[in-house]
Amino acid sequence: MSSRFFYGNGSDSESSSDEEELYSDREEEEEDEQSEEEDSSEEETSSEEEEEEEGEGRRGASVFLKDVSESEESEDEEKVTVVKSAKDKRLEELEGTIKLIENAERINDWTVISAEFDKLNRQIVKIAQSTRIPRAYIKTIADLEDFVNETVAKQKSTAKKMNASNAKGFNAVKQRIKKNNKEYAAQIEKYRSNKEGYLEAEEEEERPVVALPRITKVEHVETPILTAREEDGFATVGRGGKALQFTPESILKNLRVIVESRGKKNTDRAEQIRTMEKLLEVAQTPYQRIRVYLTLISTRFDLASTSTATYMPPDQWKIAEQEFSALLSILEENRNHVVAEGADEWEDDEKQPQPAPGETLYIPGSIISYVERLDDELTRSLQQIDPHTAEYIERLSDEQQLYNNIVRAQLYVEELGKTEKTEPRQDSINRMVMRRLEHIYFKPSQVVTILEDGLWKALPSKLDSTITPRGKVTEVADLIEVLCNYLFQHSDGILRARAMLCQIYFLALHGQYYRSRDLMLMSHLSENISNFDVSTQILFNRTLVQIGLCAFRSGLIYEAQMTLSEVCGSGRQKELLAQGIILQRYSTVTPEQERLERQRQLPFHMHINLELLECIYLTSSMFLEVPLMAQTSSSPELKRRIISKTFRRMLDYNERQVFTGPAENTRDGVIMSAKFLAAGDWKKAASMLSSIKIWDLMPQPEKIKEMLSQQTQEEGLRTYLFTYAPYYDSLSITTLADMFELSEKKISAIISRMISHEELAAALDQVNNAIVFRKGVELSRLQSQIVTLADKSMSLLEANEKTLEQRTQGMANAFQRDQGAGARGGRGPGRTGQARGGPRLPGGQQGRRPGGQQFSGGVLGGAIKA
Repeated sequence: MSSRFFYGNGSDSESSSDEEELYSDREEEEEDEQSEEEDSSEEETSSEEEEEEEGEGRRGASVFLKDVSESEESEDEEKVTVVKSAKDKRLEELEGTIKLIENAERINDWTVISAEFDKLNRQIVKIAQSTRIPRAYIKTIADLEDFVNETVAKQKSTAKKMNASNAKGFNAVKQRIKKNNKEYAAQIEKYRSNKEGYLEAEEEEERPVVALPRITKVEHVETPILTAREEDGFATVGRGGKALQFTPESILKNLRVIVESRGKKNTDRAEQIRTMEKLLEVAQTPYQRIRVYLTLISTRFDLASTSTATYMPPDQWKIAEQEFSALLSILEENRNHVVAEGADEWEDDEKQPQPAPGETLYIPGSIISYVERLDDELTRSLQQIDPHTAEYIERLSDEQQLYNNIVRAQLYVEELGKTEKTEPRQDSINRMVMRRLEHIYFKPSQVVTILEDGLWKALPSKLDSTITPRGKVTEVADLIEVLCNYLFQHSDGILRARAMLCQIYFLALHGQYYRSRDLMLMSHLSENISNFDVSTQILFNRTLVQIGLCAFRSGLIYEAQMTLSEVCGSGRQKELLAQGIILQRYSTVTPEQERLERQRQLPFHMHINLELLECIYLTSSMFLEVPLMAQTSSSPELKRRIISKTFRRMLDYNERQVFTGPAENTRDGVIMSAKFLAAGDWKKAASMLSSIKIWDLMPQPEKIKEMLSQQTQEEGLRTYLFTYAPYYDSLSITTLADMFELSEKKISAIISRMISHEELAAALDQVNNAIVFRKGVELSRLQSQIVTLADKSMSLLEANEKTLEQRTQGMANAFQRDQGAGARGGRGPGRTGQARGGPRLPGGQQGRRPGGQQFSGGVLGGAIKA
């Protein structure tokens, strides 16, 4: 009985396709005849055994039951089972596909033709492994090529166009049919010479079929090319067990095999790299070496993408960088060979292209993409390496070689751009200039000078640049300006915005505050930065912070505080500057978003010191908040004015502490200085500020400490006048000069500025060298309550406006407020804590910003004195 399951009807048809591929036609016919004989003998023996078993089993009540099995077996005997081999099945499938293609040609359905043409090529690969190429296939592809040519001619003669899906299928077939038919050119020519007798003629086998012994199970494993060291006694072995010899003529064939295996599973890329290294040794012509280098560098990048590490190993990166330098050397020596994106691929692997004198040979590839990939891989490795180790410093030293390759690639595309002034060529130049700029904009001038000197020493003397000629652009500031101006003229969109931000960052880093501020305001980037990508927004935040730091170093406290408030006031400095990720407890960030966020993080050597940034922001806020608190201590209508909520929150927290010890960190030092300054002890405040060690990280720390001491004296004087003005009728300037150790001229200038900004109700008596205070009308209790009520009504009105804006999406209502109010956005002085048209302070005094700053043109606009 068991033999029926193995040798019964249909056993050959159920065998796997891979087994049938190993047998020849003769063996299949013999096996079919043998299986039929075995089936007949086995059926006779099995029927006798079944009758004996039924005779023994049908006893008792089962004897009287109707036997249905006999009728079923008689019906089965009448049926004729046709046994087909796998080869016959595949030929039938091939014929069915050919019929579908012919039917689609009649109705001009290129979508079906494209799909069935792909299926046809897949089927012919399996058929070709066990037998010759069917002539019906040759006829089909030849007729299909003729039909494609007819369709192309018809489209040129008529203006009628296909629909989108049909045109897509037609283009796909048109691109593949020519390449596909090159392999069968001889047979197609034979068919076209005698179409009628081609199919009727007796077919000759194109290759002998080797008979193999039958095996029970075959596992289809693609045999890789094995390479071993010759000194170990091994040789290079390919399919069929034959030793492979790498010759110049076989280079293109081997490269095509490697390229076609890219992206496939179970591909040994390390083995492919060793194979291409051997091909590189036997390569003779520049074309061969260029093709091998292009494929080899791409394979190295593929090897890095499949590794477990998140970045390319340093040893592989260095080898890829050396190979890229060698590729550039070949291209520089052979100007008639050009690597260009979108170039047509050379399809004939038997012979190699021979460009005529004066002719340019275009090779498909992208030099710019290789440079950008090397740059990205170096950045990715610096992100992953611990910055406090020697490994980080060693890895950072590779930046010089990368910078040399970036500039060298820029020179190469510049040379091509002289002869080919096309948009893609200009875009390549812009990308290289931007990469070069991004490597130097955040570095001090001394470091950039070292990079540039090492660059021109490493480059061949015959290479020169038209953008930055050798020896002419010596100053780093001039180099930055030349590169940025080039991008301003020849690029637009994101590249132009990034170039502007890089130039502003460099100017602010080197102390040019007013020029960097003016460039930022004129660029209007603060108005539309939200429309750019995330990396450009990060660069904008970094530039804004650098402008604020530059203002602080220049002694412009108010400008520094206003510029830094947008970034530092949010409490998200790490995220906004891409210097870290704050993982909250109940965050809804997906793993994919977190991965993208980590990829955007900047390497450690590009970071801005966050502790220094916080110290500068808190110090600037202290110099503005302490006089303001003294000014508003006796004026209820100005109590709501807050310049820095962060500083106020820290100061309130410190005051609520039962016991406050000595300052333990930078933040505590600034808060204690603020308390000393508010108490009138400016000397202790200046001493506490100078004792903070973070100032040593800034350039010229002694100059910074001197500026802080002078600023503490001036703000201490302002705080003293705001606090004790109601208790004086007049005050000698000489006394103030002795108290605050300032010159009488400086004190007179400070007091004059306060009087002109209506911050102090007083007048200068130059004859007696004194200040005469004017006593204003003190508010009664009822008037104070009225002012408080007006204040609360104003806050209620603002809350109502916000709610209305949310419901109406802020469109029509915002326009009405703009028309009704004179201030920007329809908000009057009530936003600063004072009611519109509210009562003036005693002595003609009205609430103003410290220093008289009333301009509100954005973050940097608010830093410009009116």
